[in-house]
Amino acid sequence: MSITPEQVLGALRKVKHPEKKQDIVTLNIVSDLIIEEDKIRFNLIFERSNDPFIASIRKAAVKAIKTYASRQAKVDIHVKARHMVEKDPVLPGVKNIIAIASGKGGVGKSTVAANLAVAFALKDMRTGLIDADIFGPSIPKMLGAENRRPAVVTHDKKDFILPIDTFGVKMLSIGFFVDPNDPVIWRGPMASNALRQFITQTDWGELDYLIIDLPPGTSDIHLTMVQEVPVTGAVIVSTPQKIAIADAIKGVNMFRSGHINVPVLGLIENMSWFTPAELPDHKYFIFGKNGCKDLAEQLNVPLLGQIPIIQSICEDSDTGHPPVLKKESLIGRAFMDLADRLIEEISRRNENLPPTKIVEIKK
Repeated sequence: MSITPEQVLGALRKVKHPEKKQDIVTLNIVSDLIIEEDKIRFNLIFERSNDPFIASIRKAAVKAIKTYASRQAKVDIHVKARHMVEKDPVLPGVKNIIAIASGKGGVGKSTVAANLAVAFALKDMRTGLIDADIFGPSIPKMLGAENRRPAVVTHDKKDFILPIDTFGVKMLSIGFFVDPNDPVIWRGPMASNALRQFITQTDWGELDYLIIDLPPGTSDIHLTMVQEVPVTGAVIVSTPQKIAIADAIKGVNMFRSGHINVPVLGLIENMSWFTPAELPDHKYFIFGKNGCKDLAEQLNVPLLGQIPIIQSICEDSDTGHPPVLKKESLIGRAFMDLADRLIEEISRRNENLPPTKIVEIKK
């Protein structure tokens, strides 16, 4: 005798959520039930991906079906977070989402992200920038927007944050919402929720590129990003020294892992050499030579560019004037050329690879 949907749902009504004290059918946790002979397939939709009862409820659901519906049933259950199932399309007006990451801190990742964003804007690209380094936001200072505060607009009775427009870049950072002298002492879920708001509750409009400046290392923020948006590709920033290179490898491998599967567009070597202002043709390799170049060859990824150490980078960033604005200077040309190379790699990636998919949680 074939199994009916009523039998399956009746069995699942005997499974209660331990915290909410109601059965999982009444709570709308069960969805997309499909029955094919003795095969039963459905989704369990939870409010959050880290619900502590996911494993026990899934086990109880299988047991209930085999006890009250059919002992021979083959049960296939997929677990999803509700925000991934019911939300509207994420960032429909954004063509490319680029993650800027680093294996370790202090390699100049945020400096590179800020100047790349401004370089794109100087090339008449519609550009957005999310400062996702929740615990160490530095983008507002680098772009001279420390004292500004985002406005809120309403669309279809919903409130959205309006990004700050600076140097032609639409930009958002946690730095706009906290005192710059106070540390951000948050647990991982709070930081992830902040990034989720920056993505889903912000009026980004139409963009050619949205750059996400990630925290150093690998963290909840990285996972939240790939679960919320289809990332076009990732860029890894590193200095040439061996310690930084070792951590850069971890960054590349994280994005290339089967669970994440985000294309790595290339490496950027920062602080490649020191060039004194009075000796513009001299190069002093303070942190080693060609570390990222060698790594790019080893991992078969492009080396997008090498950025030298120049005093004006620090001075201009501290005063809120990104050095890329001086397009004809040595460092200005370096960042503009870097932007050109990245645009080439993004175009090549889009021609040869299918769109990246949002990462789904399966338990």
